[in-house]
Amino acid sequence: MSTTTLPLDTPAHPRVTEPRASVLVSGAGIAGTALAYWLQRYGFRVTVVERAPGLRGGGQAVDIRGNALEVVDRMGLLAEVRARRTGLLGMSQVDGDGRELRRTTEWTASGGPVDGPDVEILRDELAELIAGAGVGATGPDVEYLFDDAIDTLVQDGDGVRIRLRSGAERTFDLVVGADGLHSNTRRLVFGPESDYLHPVGCYVAGWSVPNHLGLDRWEVIHQAEDGWGCMAMTVRDNTELRVFVTFSTDEPLDRMLPRDRAEQRELIAERAAHLRWDVPRFLAGMWETEAFHYDVVAQIRMDRWSRDRVALLGDAGYCCSPFTGQGTSVALTAAYVLAGELHAADGDHRTAYPAYEQRLRDHVAANQAILELTRDRYRTGTGPFGAPDDAAPDASADADGAPDFDRPGPEMDAAFRVATVFDLPDYS
Repeated sequence: MSTTTLPLDTPAHPRVTEPRASVLVSGAGIAGTALAYWLQRYGFRVTVVERAPGLRGGGQAVDIRGNALEVVDRMGLLAEVRARRTGLLGMSQVDGDGRELRRTTEWTASGGPVDGPDVEILRDELAELIAGAGVGATGPDVEYLFDDAIDTLVQDGDGVRIRLRSGAERTFDLVVGADGLHSNTRRLVFGPESDYLHPVGCYVAGWSVPNHLGLDRWEVIHQAEDGWGCMAMTVRDNTELRVFVTFSTDEPLDRMLPRDRAEQRELIAERAAHLRWDVPRFLAGMWETEAFHYDVVAQIRMDRWSRDRVALLGDAGYCCSPFTGQGTSVALTAAYVLAGELHAADGDHRTAYPAYEQRLRDHVAANQAILELTRDRYRTGTGPFGAPDDAAPDASADADGAPDFDRPGPEMDAAFRVATVFDLPDYS
């Protein structure tokens, strides 16, 4: 186990200096670091436990939209976040021989409209910004315990007694599980994952490779006839490509989700071996990077997000799924609300937790509903990124931004408008 305290000196929000309740946050992703930021600002004593050796690298590009941009602004991070945006200028679709079939400079599959107000940023860079790397967004009162996790958890009238996997024993007033789709906190407090996990039969793997394609702020997709898709997008000033493969299957979940990372890579290498374009080169690079992630596409649906002194936040309690593109925005909004309600209730979870759920239920439901508009394209031959190769017209016949490039339609636009509007309370 490693312990660190991240530095802070930012006036983005007034800090409450009176000691308040102690809170253990499980998970140092977007939701966990954002919650730590706000709780620390309100004077709570915050500890974050993370099973990884440090802040996790890799992962997909994420989108910050609507009210979540306002949350980031209230954190004093909006300028930094915008400076780190991917800045993609458009995207192309290619066939198995690398021949460009169509292109657009109006939108991208990963980030939506190119000229829109939304911000697309790498998940790991956003987490670093929030956690304080380089700009100091959380504070000296936030204790980070890396390479550790909750082993046992017992609640009583005085607090929550925790035993960590390192053997350390601690007691906290409150615990928040922000530990993702496969939340250990949720399992310990609410029961088995199978009670809440709703998979859609699709899987996504992502990893980093050098930008050997020489792309300039661009995204390229290759869609096979069998529903497999591959996307490569430039990041980090065009020095790197983030590669993603997506596929659907009806095979049992336990067969498709080995826990060992090497077995996950072997699964992807074997099953994606038929893909053409530059996919063989991407697969070779998959073995040379630590920035690798693989998981099922699913939602978490629960009747309640808290039990006594323990609450769930973000994907742990209400994962929207990557197909909605809204997980990060919901996590940022929810972290702001949960911390604000705890602040307003002076740490009384009996008041704060129900208020947190009441404020966010409709917002979460609207965001999860987006999946109904996107899931079919992932479960059919049209695939996640557009039509399969054999359905593509001649490149010469396809105008820039042509309607048949599977752009989001009016129903999707309307769903996003509903899902990205939320009246943020003022908790100052």
